[in-house]
Amino acid sequence: MKKQTQENSVYVRYVKCCLDKLTACIVLLFLWWLYIICAILVFIDSGRPILYKQIRVGKNGIPFQIYKFRTMVKDADKIGPAFTVLGDTRITKVGKFLRKTSLDEIPQLFNIIKGEMSFIGIRPDVVKDIDDYTEDKYKLKPGVTGFAQVNGRSSLTKEEKLYWETKYVYEVSFFTDVKIAFKTIAIVFQRKDAY
Repeated sequence: MKKQTQENSVYVRYVKCCLDKLTACIVLLFLWWLYIICAILVFIDSGRPILYKQIRVGKNGIPFQIYKFRTMVKDADKIGPAFTVLGDTRITKVGKFLRKTSLDEIPQLFNIIKGEMSFIGIRPDVVKDIDDYTEDKYKLKPGVTGFAQVNGRSSLTKEEKLYWETKYVYEVSFFTDVKIAFKTIAIVFQRKDAY
């Protein structure tokens, strides 16, 4: 018998969403000062805009605008490849620090509060010319971190990344999310596989 995806489980439909929003509000309440510091550093280093906004693919292929602290020079999308590469010269000095520590992801707390993202899921894809979002990974809200991020992060191939993303849709549960959360914290402190 084929294993079932878990997008309709009680945990995903009710518990996960509530936990995400509650946790995001609590984290924002305690880390608002860090948000301000990061914003000031970005401004001093490379001016405005402080936030980087981009249309990404959400649950069921529905697009949404993701928020991050800007870590690259202005108009980086127009002067380089679509994806960040090792040694990318478009990354600013402060941007390198924010990426290594994952502090550039703090603004996504607002995406979580708005119900567009989850703490744990798949990293949201950039919207492409195609509109076929039928893969299993699109059955859940995208996340700030996930299986792919704790199993290789930027060093994964496209095929490896898809494997871990799909695996999550079948194995999502409270205990899976807790395990990924703790692994993410460890990796962030180790500053592994980020560029």
